[in-house]
Amino acid sequence: MTNAHDFNLDTELDETDDWDESELEPVDDTWPDQPDPEDEPTAGAMQLAERHALRRVASLSTELEDISEVEYRQLRLERVVLVGVWTDGTVEDAENSMAELALLAETAGSEVLEAVYQRRQNPDPATSVGRGKVEGLAEIVQATGADTVICDGELAPSQLRNLEDRLKVKVVDRTALILDIFAQHAKSREGQAQTELAQLNYMKQRLRGWGGQLSRQAGGRVGADGGGIGGRGPGETKIETDRRRINTKIAKLRRELKEMKGTRDTKRQERKRHSIPSVSIAGYTNAGKSSLLNRLTNAGVLVEDSLFATLDPTTRRTTTTDGRVYTMSDTVGFVRHLPHQLVEAFRSTLEEVADSDLILHVVDGSHPDPEGQLSAVREVFAEIGASEVRELVVINKADAADPMVLARLRQREPHSVVVSAKTGEGIVEALALIEGELPRPGIEFRALLPYERGDLINRIHQQGEIASMEHTGEGTLVQGRANEDLAGELAAYAV
Repeated sequence: MTNAHDFNLDTELDETDDWDESELEPVDDTWPDQPDPEDEPTAGAMQLAERHALRRVASLSTELEDISEVEYRQLRLERVVLVGVWTDGTVEDAENSMAELALLAETAGSEVLEAVYQRRQNPDPATSVGRGKVEGLAEIVQATGADTVICDGELAPSQLRNLEDRLKVKVVDRTALILDIFAQHAKSREGQAQTELAQLNYMKQRLRGWGGQLSRQAGGRVGADGGGIGGRGPGETKIETDRRRINTKIAKLRRELKEMKGTRDTKRQERKRHSIPSVSIAGYTNAGKSSLLNRLTNAGVLVEDSLFATLDPTTRRTTTTDGRVYTMSDTVGFVRHLPHQLVEAFRSTLEEVADSDLILHVVDGSHPDPEGQLSAVREVFAEIGASEVRELVVINKADAADPMVLARLRQREPHSVVVSAKTGEGIVEALALIEGELPRPGIEFRALLPYERGDLINRIHQQGEIASMEHTGEGTLVQGRANEDLAGELAAYAV
């Protein structure tokens, strides 16, 4: 085998070599056509293309046939086996939960080989699944060649350790899986900080050492071990040092998020000062929230048929048919048993939902269990204090849903509308319902505005309601409703 280092890379060009100019390709020196601005992709389309470009490809091996081909090493999908413990509910509920776990695993970048679940009254305190099931699971792992086992549910640190010791492969629970997906998809600085904070809170309780690492002491002169100044003196083990460093990092992230929250609060207070109503689009992950935002406001945000495609909230300014301005925000999707660490870390973002004037609760009408989605999302609403906000249920994906399911959901949720963000079905009706639910200005007015005060007419269109308008010789006679600030300015022209 010839090694690349055996070649002389300093070889000079031999001036006596003959070459024919006719073999050279002509150079095109014409200026390329400028792209049409209308053909340029939206920000969401570019994010989608970038995400797809980074996807792992199945059936690629990291095993190298020739060391000289190290530059062409490719990532391969993790091969996983799913396992769940079914304690209550129906068989259909258990199968839906396992199907969702499979989607989560695929979104994280893995290939699902096998899925098994066990009916138990309570999870086993040592291994979650029973002792016999662990032995059967070990046989499945060995037979399929899996390198990871994913458990449906949050495991205690001792359960994770016991399963890894018996299965001899990596074991991941549902919480760690969702945190991994968030880490892959977070784009903004705030989203990345929130995700890292949730991961550190999760890891802090699950630190473990192997062999001598667990009992390694940090004394007064420990420069070689990386302890040094600040190691808290003799007697500190490596696991204690790691936990202290995690706590330091958590405190730093919380300070950063507090500063970002201040910026978000300032923007929210500015909207409230101008009495701009806000609408939040919330719901289960992959229910079509971003597609609905694009359809309602032409936002151009990232749309992808995958779980947790949207982590960074997007707010767009839009207007009603009569000219009133309001904002519409896309939010992070929810899921069953959303990890508590994520709810705490994303609390500043989720406050957008709690402080909004109206929630568009989007549910996937084509999902096998849409009622379960509604219940899971409302549990999160209760946790973030959004239960009292007015709610309009938007049953999405009508083009792919069973009409019987849609009828059942409409009966269960009277204050709802059926739409298809893909085809546009029901969007006009949804917009009419949204406009009807927006808060109305509270103060009635009747004013004669001079023609040079067109700015006030514009503000009435944007922030108030006009019942009647008449152009007279003295000015514009306007009657309607306005918020407190605007009504105060109009009082000087009251008639």
